[in-house]
Amino acid sequence: MDWFFSDNIGHENDTCLITGEDAVHITKSLRMSVGEVITLCDSKNKEYLCKIERITADGVLVRIASRQECNHEPDISLTLYFALTKGDKPETVIQKCIELGVTEIVPVLTDRCVSRPDAKAAARKLARYQKIALQAAMQSRRGIIPQVRPMISLKEAAKDLAGYDKAILFYEGGGQPLRSIIGADDKKLAVFIGPEGGFEEREVELLTESGAVTATLGKRILRAETAPIAAAAAIMFHTGNLE
Repeated sequence: MDWFFSDNIGHENDTCLITGEDAVHITKSLRMSVGEVITLCDSKNKEYLCKIERITADGVLVRIASRQECNHEPDISLTLYFALTKGDKPETVIQKCIELGVTEIVPVLTDRCVSRPDAKAAARKLARYQKIALQAAMQSRRGIIPQVRPMISLKEAAKDLAGYDKAILFYEGGGQPLRSIIGADDKKLAVFIGPEGGFEEREVELLTESGAVTATLGKRILRAETAPIAAAAAIMFHTGNLE
Protein backbone atom coordinates (compact mmCIF):
# COMPACT_ATOMS: atom_id res chain seq x y z
CA MET A 1 0.00 0.00 0.00
CA ASP A 2 1.31 3.45 -0.92
CA TRP A 3 2.75 5.47 1.97
CA PHE A 4 2.71 9.24 2.47
CA PHE A 5 3.47 11.65 5.30
CA SER A 6 1.14 14.40 6.48
CA ASP A 7 1.16 16.73 9.49
CA ASN A 8 -2.54 17.51 8.98
CA ILE A 9 -4.11 14.26 10.11
CA GLY A 10 -7.15 14.22 12.40
CA HIS A 11 -9.15 11.43 14.03
CA GLU A 12 -11.08 8.48 12.65
CA ASN A 13 -13.76 9.53 10.11
CA ASP A 14 -12.06 12.90 9.64
CA THR A 15 -10.93 14.00 6.20
CA CYS A 16 -7.47 15.14 5.14
CA LEU A 17 -6.52 17.04 1.99
CA ILE A 18 -3.29 15.93 0.31
CA THR A 19 -1.73 18.63 -1.86
CA GLY A 20 1.50 19.43 -3.68
CA GLU A 21 3.87 16.79 -5.02
CA ASP A 22 2.13 13.98 -3.13
CA ALA A 23 -1.20 14.78 -4.77
CA VAL A 24 0.46 14.84 -8.19
CA HIS A 25 2.16 11.52 -7.46
CA ILE A 26 -1.14 9.92 -6.41
CA THR A 27 -3.07 11.13 -9.43
CA LYS A 28 -0.49 11.27 -12.23
CA SER A 29 2.15 8.65 -11.38
CA LEU A 30 0.08 6.08 -9.47
CA ARG A 31 -3.14 6.92 -11.37
CA MET A 32 -5.21 6.21 -8.28
CA SER A 33 -8.92 6.91 -8.23
CA VAL A 34 -11.79 7.47 -5.80
CA GLY A 35 -12.33 4.50 -3.50
CA GLU A 36 -8.71 3.35 -3.46
CA VAL A 37 -6.81 3.15 -0.19
CA ILE A 38 -3.50 4.70 0.91
CA THR A 39 -1.63 5.00 4.21
CA LEU A 40 -0.78 8.34 5.78
CA CYS A 41 1.82 8.67 8.54
CA ASP A 42 2.00 11.62 10.94
CA SER A 43 5.83 11.26 11.29
CA LYS A 44 5.24 10.56 15.00
CA ASN A 45 5.09 6.80 14.56
CA LYS A 46 1.35 6.58 13.90
CA GLU A 47 -0.15 5.39 10.63
CA TYR A 48 -3.63 6.02 9.25
CA LEU A 49 -5.52 3.90 6.73
CA CYS A 50 -7.33 6.29 4.39
CA LYS A 51 -9.75 6.00 1.47
CA ILE A 52 -9.75 8.49 -1.40
CA GLU A 53 -13.07 10.38 -1.42
CA ARG A 54 -12.50 13.09 -4.00
CA ILE A 55 -9.88 14.26 -6.47
CA THR A 56 -9.96 17.93 -7.44
CA ALA A 57 -7.65 20.65 -8.68
CA ASP A 58 -6.96 21.50 -5.04
CA GLY A 59 -5.65 18.03 -4.20
CA VAL A 60 -6.72 14.57 -3.07
CA LEU A 61 -9.30 14.39 -0.27
CA VAL A 62 -9.13 11.23 1.83
CA ARG A 63 -11.17 9.98 4.77
CA ILE A 64 -9.43 8.31 7.71
CA ALA A 65 -10.73 4.78 8.29
CA SER A 66 -8.46 3.64 11.13
CA ARG A 67 -5.33 4.48 13.11
CA GLN A 68 -2.60 2.35 14.63
CA GLU A 69 0.95 2.51 15.90
CA CYS A 70 3.58 2.13 13.20
CA ASN A 71 5.80 -0.89 13.89
CA HIS A 72 8.43 -0.20 11.23
CA GLU A 73 10.91 1.73 13.38
CA PRO A 74 13.99 0.05 14.90
CA ASP A 75 14.23 -0.14 18.69
CA ILE A 76 17.47 1.85 18.65
CA SER A 77 18.22 5.44 17.69
CA LEU A 78 21.18 5.65 15.33
CA THR A 79 22.79 8.94 14.29
CA LEU A 80 25.23 8.82 11.40
CA TYR A 81 28.06 11.37 11.33
CA PHE A 82 29.66 10.97 7.93
CA ALA A 83 32.46 12.99 6.40
CA LEU A 84 31.19 14.85 3.36
CA THR A 85 32.16 13.10 0.13
CA LYS A 86 32.30 14.57 -3.36
CA GLY A 87 29.67 14.52 -6.10
CA ASP A 88 26.34 12.83 -5.49
CA LYS A 89 27.77 10.15 -3.17
CA PRO A 90 26.19 11.73 -0.05
CA GLU A 91 22.77 11.35 -1.67
CA THR A 92 23.26 7.58 -1.98
CA VAL A 93 24.48 7.36 1.62
CA ILE A 94 21.47 9.29 2.92
CA GLN A 95 18.95 7.29 0.88
CA LYS A 96 20.26 3.84 1.78
CA CYS A 97 20.97 4.56 5.44
CA ILE A 98 17.46 5.90 5.99
CA GLU A 99 16.02 2.81 4.33
CA LEU A 100 18.04 0.76 6.82
CA GLY A 101 16.65 2.65 9.83
CA VAL A 102 19.06 5.49 10.65
CA THR A 103 17.33 8.16 12.76
CA GLU A 104 19.44 11.22 11.99
CA ILE A 105 22.25 12.10 9.59
CA VAL A 106 24.93 14.73 10.15
CA PRO A 107 27.37 15.71 7.37
CA VAL A 108 30.78 16.47 8.90
CA LEU A 109 33.68 18.46 7.49
CA THR A 110 37.04 16.79 8.19
CA ASP A 111 40.62 17.61 7.17
CA ARG A 112 40.65 15.27 4.17
CA CYS A 113 37.22 16.14 2.78
CA VAL A 114 37.50 17.00 -0.91
CA SER A 115 34.03 18.57 -1.00
CA ARG A 116 34.08 21.86 0.94
CA PRO A 117 30.90 23.80 0.01
CA ASP A 118 30.45 27.41 1.08
CA ALA A 119 27.44 28.44 3.14
CA LYS A 120 25.18 29.05 0.12
CA ALA A 121 26.07 25.75 -1.53
CA ALA A 122 25.73 23.91 1.79
CA ALA A 123 22.20 25.28 2.23
CA ARG A 124 21.22 24.06 -1.25
CA LYS A 125 22.70 20.65 -0.55
CA LEU A 126 20.85 20.42 2.79
CA ALA A 127 17.49 21.10 1.13
CA ARG A 128 18.25 18.42 -1.46
CA TYR A 129 19.40 15.96 1.23
CA GLN A 130 16.23 16.45 3.29
CA LYS A 131 14.06 15.82 0.24
CA ILE A 132 15.95 12.58 -0.38
CA ALA A 133 15.45 11.66 3.27
CA LEU A 134 11.70 12.19 2.95
CA GLN A 135 11.48 10.10 -0.21
CA ALA A 136 13.52 7.30 1.37
CA ALA A 137 11.31 7.36 4.46
CA MET A 138 8.21 7.05 2.28
CA GLN A 139 9.68 4.23 0.21
CA SER A 140 10.75 2.22 3.27
CA ARG A 141 7.57 3.06 5.22
CA ARG A 142 9.26 4.71 8.16
CA GLY A 143 7.22 5.95 11.09
CA ILE A 144 9.27 9.15 11.26
CA ILE A 145 10.99 11.42 8.78
CA PRO A 146 14.69 11.23 9.68
CA GLN A 147 16.37 14.61 9.75
CA VAL A 148 19.55 15.65 7.95
CA ARG A 149 21.28 18.26 10.06
CA PRO A 150 23.37 21.14 8.67
CA MET A 151 27.04 20.39 8.07
CA ILE A 152 29.30 20.81 11.12
CA SER A 153 33.00 20.51 11.91
CA LEU A 154 34.47 17.41 13.54
CA LYS A 155 35.18 19.45 16.68
CA GLU A 156 31.51 20.37 16.90
CA ALA A 157 30.53 16.73 16.34
CA ALA A 158 32.84 15.59 19.14
CA LYS A 159 30.92 17.80 21.57
CA ASP A 160 27.74 15.80 20.85
CA LEU A 161 29.13 12.49 22.10
CA ALA A 162 28.06 12.87 25.72
CA GLY A 163 24.45 12.58 24.56
CA TYR A 164 24.80 8.97 23.34
CA ASP A 165 24.94 5.60 25.06
CA LYS A 166 27.76 4.63 22.74
CA ALA A 167 29.70 6.43 20.00
CA ILE A 168 31.42 4.21 17.44
CA LEU A 169 34.25 5.34 15.17
CA PHE A 170 34.70 3.00 12.22
CA TYR A 171 38.39 3.30 11.48
CA GLU A 172 40.49 1.78 8.73
CA GLY A 173 43.36 1.56 11.22
CA GLY A 174 41.51 -1.16 13.13
CA GLY A 175 39.29 -1.49 16.18
CA GLN A 176 36.98 -3.79 18.06
CA PRO A 177 34.22 -5.89 16.47
CA LEU A 178 30.68 -4.59 16.98
CA ARG A 179 29.68 -7.54 19.16
CA SER A 180 32.15 -6.42 21.82
CA ILE A 181 31.06 -2.77 21.70
CA ILE A 182 27.25 -2.62 21.61
CA GLY A 183 25.51 -3.82 24.78
CA ALA A 184 21.87 -4.70 25.33
CA ASP A 185 21.23 -1.39 27.11
CA ASP A 186 22.75 0.75 24.34
CA LYS A 187 19.73 2.29 22.63
CA LYS A 188 21.09 5.63 21.46
CA LEU A 189 24.10 5.22 19.20
CA ALA A 190 26.34 7.49 17.14
CA VAL A 191 28.49 6.31 14.24
CA PHE A 192 31.41 8.16 12.64
CA ILE A 193 32.62 7.44 9.10
CA GLY A 194 35.57 9.21 7.47
CA PRO A 195 36.09 10.68 3.97
CA GLU A 196 37.81 9.20 0.92
CA GLY A 197 41.27 9.63 2.45
CA GLY A 198 40.25 8.48 5.91
CA PHE A 199 40.60 10.30 9.24
CA GLU A 200 43.78 12.07 10.29
CA GLU A 201 45.37 10.54 13.41
CA ARG A 202 44.67 13.68 15.40
CA GLU A 203 40.99 13.44 14.42
CA VAL A 204 40.84 9.88 15.70
CA GLU A 205 42.43 11.09 18.95
CA LEU A 206 39.86 13.89 19.23
CA LEU A 207 36.95 11.47 18.93
CA THR A 208 38.35 8.76 21.18
CA GLU A 209 39.25 11.33 23.84
CA SER A 210 35.64 12.53 23.61
CA GLY A 211 34.36 9.00 24.29
CA ALA A 212 34.19 7.25 20.90
CA VAL A 213 35.25 3.62 20.58
CA THR A 214 37.11 2.53 17.43
CA ALA A 215 35.50 -0.33 15.51
CA THR A 216 36.22 -2.39 12.43
CA LEU A 217 34.09 -3.42 9.46
CA GLY A 218 36.38 -6.32 8.64
CA LYS A 219 39.68 -6.81 6.86
CA ARG A 220 38.71 -5.06 3.64
CA ILE A 221 38.91 -1.31 3.10
CA LEU A 222 35.52 0.01 1.99
CA ARG A 223 34.87 3.08 -0.11
CA ALA A 224 33.69 6.18 1.74
CA GLU A 225 30.16 5.80 0.33
CA THR A 226 30.03 2.06 1.09
CA ALA A 227 31.20 2.19 4.71
CA PRO A 228 28.20 4.13 6.15
CA ILE A 229 25.73 1.74 4.52
CA ALA A 230 27.67 -1.31 5.68
CA ALA A 231 27.96 0.12 9.20
CA ALA A 232 24.23 0.86 9.43
CA ALA A 233 23.34 -2.61 8.15
CA ALA A 234 25.78 -4.29 10.55
CA ILE A 235 24.42 -2.39 13.55
CA MET A 236 20.80 -3.07 12.62
CA PHE A 237 21.59 -6.77 12.20
CA HIS A 238 23.54 -6.96 15.46
CA THR A 239 20.70 -5.32 17.41
CA GLY A 240 18.02 -7.55 15.87
CA ASN A 241 16.50 -4.84 13.69
CA LEU A 242 16.87 -6.71 10.41
CA GLU A 243 14.89 -9.71 11.59
